[in-house]
Amino acid sequence: MATAKKNYYAYILLQTGKHGITKTWDECKDIVSGKAAKYKGFKTEHEAETWLKEGGRYDSKPKVTLQKGIYFDAGTGRGQGVEISVTDEKGKDLLHTVMHKDLINRHGKHLVGKHATNNYGELLGCKYALILALRENIKQVFGDSKLIISYWSKGHIKSEVAQDTIDLAHGVAKLRREFEKKGGSIERISGDDNPADLGFHR
Repeated sequence: MATAKKNYYAYILLQTGKHGITKTWDECKDIVSGKAAKYKGFKTEHEAETWLKEGGRYDSKPKVTLQKGIYFDAGTGRGQGVEISVTDEKGKDLLHTVMHKDLINRHGKHLVGKHATNNYGELLGCKYALILALRENIKQVFGDSKLIISYWSKGHIKSEVAQDTIDLAHGVAKLRREFEKKGGSIERISGDDNPADLGFHR
């Protein structure tokens, strides 16, 4: 499913509180690059203004009715590097049920760190979503990354990608095969509707 084009980009600089809305991603990127910031793309200016008024919350509840399942995401919106999120359809955090509590931050997420790419984070989130789905006999997993769902989680990954990412992809592909053999399916949804959402979607 294609993600709708974004026309407005809201941002908040966490150290100064400065915030605003731009009309291009490049302009927003210039403002937030290298700074602790929250930022997100929107279809309308009104949506961007509402997000700013609500304090730039990434965990706002989606407006659509979601299917029962496990949802995953990764993002860098808090300025500390990549973190991953795994929730149920109501946005309830689930990572603490499969990871040691020391690895979970105060937001209920797992901070991978600044060394990781966002795609690595998405793949790691997918791994834990599949582990949970298999353990709880839940048949549906959802994420918003086309790269992860259509390629990497199937083991289709280019050799020039970092070896730790390749290894993770092969491990996730094995989990996915087991999950699908038991009748499970993994599907892509819009980042705007993902209850595990951690930030900006181009």
